[in-house]
Amino acid sequence: MDELSKKVTEALKQWSGGGVADLTLELLHGDASARRYVRVDGGFAGAPVVAMILAAEQARFSEEAMGKEAPDELPFSNVQRYLSGLGIRVPNVLYIDEPLGVVLLEDLGDLTVERRFKTTDADTQRDLYERAVDLLVELQTKTAAGKAGDCIAYTRTFEFDLLRWELDHFIEYLLGADRKVTLSGADKQVVDRAFDELARGIAAWPRGFVHRDFQSRNLMLKGDEMVLIDFQDCLVGPHLYDLTALLRDSYVRLDSDLVDRLIDRYREGCRQAGLQRPAKEVLIDRFHRMTLQRKLKDSGRFVFIDRVKKNPDFLPFISASLKYVAAAFDHLPDLLPCREVLARAVPELSP
Repeated sequence: MDELSKKVTEALKQWSGGGVADLTLELLHGDASARRYVRVDGGFAGAPVVAMILAAEQARFSEEAMGKEAPDELPFSNVQRYLSGLGIRVPNVLYIDEPLGVVLLEDLGDLTVERRFKTTDADTQRDLYERAVDLLVELQTKTAAGKAGDCIAYTRTFEFDLLRWELDHFIEYLLGADRKVTLSGADKQVVDRAFDELARGIAAWPRGFVHRDFQSRNLMLKGDEMVLIDFQDCLVGPHLYDLTALLRDSYVRLDSDLVDRLIDRYREGCRQAGLQRPAKEVLIDRFHRMTLQRKLKDSGRFVFIDRVKKNPDFLPFISASLKYVAAAFDHLPDLLPCREVLARAVPELSP
């Protein structure tokens, strides 16, 4: 914390022009990110702020992107400027000192959709997710209508290689590192063929702006506002990716009736906004395929975060991810051979 304190104090001096004595610093939980967050109060004019401390070697890179050159500026500030310009509610940026590795942000508090969901009644839970779906429709509508400009999101795409790499994450970490299973021979051929077809199919779907992690922990509640955070890894990808991330969230499980109603709300919102989306039966099929790809990746990623980043906090959510995978397989009989192979190593995926 001493090193963080020095960085935060120096950034505050630069921003405020001095007057940073008697600071109160609170280290905040930062999930799986390499970034760290500190709430700062006292010793300067104005309300508390949050300092985002960048990991110097990763500040301009997505941890999960592939083979890209460093962009000309911080992806966080680039995308924040773009989304804010479109009228999407995102945190206000107060000051950036990239060489120092500090970004000072508006303090949004600590209340996420996840935390509110788990402490309230069913009506409020439904209202929260209806608002989240409406925010997603707004995001997709405004990004579809707006000019890309210099937004870094439009230089990155969910191509076949990236989708397939995410599926390989499952093979390497959930199967290999966690279950101690190495696929070979006919089993490997079955899974590779299925994963290739899944990634190829998703890569061919219509695309738009994708947040990439549009879920309950990245939606903050500040007063009456719902604020979108953690958007620096956004890219161009399938329209259904963010809806799937929201409704198949490893941290919040929604009942099936509510999921159905929210999908209908999304479809109707898109229709009213003039966004073309596939017929319901096609959309539902794609929703299950997107769930399969996303949650296979998540279950492997959670093991990776434990084994490589030494953070075990996400291991309890592997079970929820695998339940989503099993439920998606239930609707995809063409992938039964793949499911049977995987279920021998991961019984949670059994029919």
